[in-house]
Formats: sequence, structure tokens, C-alpha cells
Amino acid sequence: MTEPNYFAAAEYVEKARQELMTYFKDFPFFKLMGIELVDIEPGRAVLAATWREDLCQPAGIMHGGVLASLVDTAIAQAILLTPQHLAVRAQGGGMVTIDLRLKYLRPVSAGRVLCEARTIRVGRQIVHASATVTDEAGKEVALGDSTYMLIAKEQLKKKSD
Repeated sequence: MTEPNYFAAAEYVEKARQELMTYFKDFPFFKLMGIELVDIEPGRAVLAATWREDLCQPAGIMHGGVLASLVDTAIAQAILLTPQHLAVRAQGGGMVTIDLRLKYLRPVSAGRVLCEARTIRVGRQIVHASATVTDEAGKEVALGDSTYMLIAKEQLKKKSD
């Protein structure tokens, strides 16, 4: 029986990490929302967004949908480098959000927010993760919790009628 090559696996994850950091910068939705990928590793990601007037609701505070997008995106990034997702992705599969819950704790009326997401449990198909959004003072702005499903390539194909 041959021993797994952990060095090669670490090199693969690092290469995938660098590709994600580059890809993220040019993805249109992330650019539109001003979401930045600060750090990413298997099971953890840190993203940031900066308050802008065009991201506000009528009262002048950052729209809850922006924070929801930030949380959902951070959790997705935390999943991307996990061995389970890498295996599904290598076979042409992907993942989808099946549940996203947020608790808004305080308004964001200026500055930058950070969102740190961590996987809690990564199974063969179901992934559970959470995220915390903090303001520049380190105060919690929102808490998020999400469930994702890893999808095999066959499940992603459109069914013909």
C-alpha cells in the first residue's frame, strides 16, 4: 500500500488557493458588490466589503442584502478548498446553497466590514458552516449560518423535456 503524498496535496491546495484569489478579483458580481477576498484556506475564508452609498437602503445604512451576499459568499469560499469539494469539483460537480440564515445585530453606516466564515461539518454531500461579520471596531454586525449541498456532475445537467 502506498502512502498518500501529503506534500503534493498541499501543493495542489496552494495552487487552487492562488487561482481562487486571482479569479475572485475579476468576478463581475463580486466587483459590483465591492466584495474582497482577504484570505482563504480549507474550511475558512475572510472577506471584506466597504460601505458605499449605492449599497445602502433608504436610511443610509448598508443594505441587509449586501451583508447576506457577503456571508453567503464567504461561506462558499470556506468550502471551496475542502477535500470533499475538491473531489466533487475534480469530477465536474459543484455546490449550491440550500439554506441561509442571518441575524442582523447592528447597522453599518460607514467603514469596512470583515466576514470570517468557517465550516462546521463537511460531509459527503451536506456542508454546514457559519460566519461572523464585524465592523472596524471589531463589533459583531451580523451572524450567518448556512447549509450547502455538494452536487455531482450528473445532477448539474439540465433535464430535457
